[in-house]
Amino acid sequence: MPRLGPGLRALARFDARDHLGDPSRPIRDNLDRFLHARGIDLAGGRVMMLAHARVLGYVFNPLTVYWCHRPDGTLACVVAEVHNTYRQRHAYLLHTDERGRAQVPKQFYVSPFYPVDGNYRMTLPEPRPTAPPDSRLSLSITLTRPDGHSFVASVHGTGRPATALALIGAAARHPWSTAAVTTRIRWQGIRLYLRGLPVEPRPPHPPQEVQ
Repeated sequence: MPRLGPGLRALARFDARDHLGDPSRPIRDNLDRFLHARGIDLAGGRVMMLAHARVLGYVFNPLTVYWCHRPDGTLACVVAEVHNTYRQRHAYLLHTDERGRAQVPKQFYVSPFYPVDGNYRMTLPEPRPTAPPDSRLSLSITLTRPDGHSFVASVHGTGRPATALALIGAAARHPWSTAAVTTRIRWQGIRLYLRGLPVEPRPPHPPQEVQ
């Protein structure tokens, strides 16, 4: 994790309570427990996480990705942790191919306009190096439903070191970015509802936390 001074932590902080597992334990410990319950032991191998940071006390992570490596550096698996706006989450354990692709049945209610059906085609390759120390990120998720319709979401960006100047600059360009994400999602939902799109009931979702 980036080590930031006390004055900058308000602009970017990562808390275990925002992710899968026991909020009193570190994020890495909770991920290891999740994987161990599914027969995977990283044996201390490196994990890289993609997530929104908590900004000014607030965060919303539509998608958190964990690239989980063995001690020799090879990729053991990928965990895609999906959050909805109802404060629920679900982690998908993926065994991706050489291009970062995997398929998995949808098991979690995300949008009020889509039932829990269909399949995800996820393309989640690790960020690739460009000009050091930068890296390039390109992810996509396609939901294919039984009625033949599909929905595609993608994330693209360039990674840069989390220096103090970079963080202050990002906060100036995108103030309270996490709140902006939630606002846009809710506003889009209101627009769809006003256009008459029917709302699907939200089924109960059992937590995945490892006891």
